[in-house]
Amino acid sequence: MKKILIISDGAIGEHFIQRISETYTSENIYYVVQLKEKEFPAANPARFKFYEFDPTSFYKLSNLLKMEFIQVVIAMDNQADVENTIKNIRVVKKQLRIIVLHQWNMKNEDANVVLVNANEILASRMLDYLPNVPVIAQNVGLGEGEIMEVLVPFGSSFVYRHIGVIEQKNWRIVAIYRNRQLLMPSRRRMIQPNDLLLLVGQPAVLKSVYRAIKRELGQFPEPFGTNILLYIDMDIVSHAKIKELVRRAVYVHTKFKYDLVIKIVNPSDIEILQYIKEYRDLDITIDINYDSLNFKETFFNDIKSYHIGLVIVSMEMFKDYYVRYALYEAHVPVLKLADRSFSSVKDAALILSDNRDLEKISATIFDISEQMNFNLELYNYLQEHQEEKEQVIEHYHNLSTIFSKSIKVIKENENPIRTLKHKDNFIQILPFTSKLTTRRIYALFSTDSERLYFKLDNYHQIFIPVQL
Repeated sequence: MKKILIISDGAIGEHFIQRISETYTSENIYYVVQLKEKEFPAANPARFKFYEFDPTSFYKLSNLLKMEFIQVVIAMDNQADVENTIKNIRVVKKQLRIIVLHQWNMKNEDANVVLVNANEILASRMLDYLPNVPVIAQNVGLGEGEIMEVLVPFGSSFVYRHIGVIEQKNWRIVAIYRNRQLLMPSRRRMIQPNDLLLLVGQPAVLKSVYRAIKRELGQFPEPFGTNILLYIDMDIVSHAKIKELVRRAVYVHTKFKYDLVIKIVNPSDIEILQYIKEYRDLDITIDINYDSLNFKETFFNDIKSYHIGLVIVSMEMFKDYYVRYALYEAHVPVLKLADRSFSSVKDAALILSDNRDLEKISATIFDISEQMNFNLELYNYLQEHQEEKEQVIEHYHNLSTIFSKSIKVIKENENPIRTLKHKDNFIQILPFTSKLTTRRIYALFSTDSERLYFKLDNYHQIFIPVQL
């Protein structure tokens, strides 16, 4: 049995002893010193020994310290009494571990004295009850935020997602609490509204995960960034198409609440530049680079300095292998504008493949379709991998209920790309994975609809990086 000395004076000390007597009495023997006797009916006499004296009295306390205690816990209301009690203990026991509950500005240079700040504990506990603030375990593990509890709101981007498709790098969902029951996570388990998720991982990563879980519609292009970048390389884009490209980008900009940056590199037409400059406004920035610099370096600098969350390019630029690879490495959504009306687009087409990347980017797709007022159409090619596709369809149906956004599932016996080629106007949305970075000649004989994205080059397309 381990002997623990408790020195108590005040309501907090009494409450602490009461909690111990009711809960933690199996392995330890508690020696309790009180200024005034207080009875604890639940205290087991075999585990609790009570004393009534002033602990600031060295004579009385030193007699008790002749026993070998493993630890001392002090919960007293007066700072001077606490400090004098610690001094008395140190005269007899130089290395004895002392836990002190305090609410003052006490200084401590003793490595074996642990100060537990009552004000910080109360403030932290009250913080747990605020909405949209992550609950972090304070007394488990390192207590630095590596264990977090998150309530999944009704409109969360995580709702109705299967755990197996959530990329958990440097963090994990270790438990789910639903209707006051503990559920162990599995790949096929689906997250429901009002689930309480217990997360473990690196504190910085968990902060990002928390923001992702709490994200709701109407925030795009967040969390990728806050502004939109139209990137025009006049050595690549046909001059005859630039004006229309700018007008379409400005139209897209009006649908979102963030600023537009128009970046021109390799400028070579004064009349076009003057036309673009006329769009300069409080929420539209014109950035013209007259120096011939490294594309990749300047592009990444622009993404960072302007905090870009959506890049708009022409079909000619996206067709360029080196530009497309740089766009992929930037890890932000890309809108590729084709040579057709954008304001008349009503439908967004998603082609279901045998992987579940569309489930991973579903929240972003719904966010875009909500802000752009697109109808969602899911094309299901019936010749392959139906089990995986049915789970994705289920996921989208559930999200459509949450976001009050109707979707249409279209079953196809032939490759949907052939069907879509006969459609008047639409925008295709697809995951921006490494498949799209291969050179087109290597994808010609593929049956993967994502690799064959260029078959629909004449239509607008949005490429979304696969994130959490």
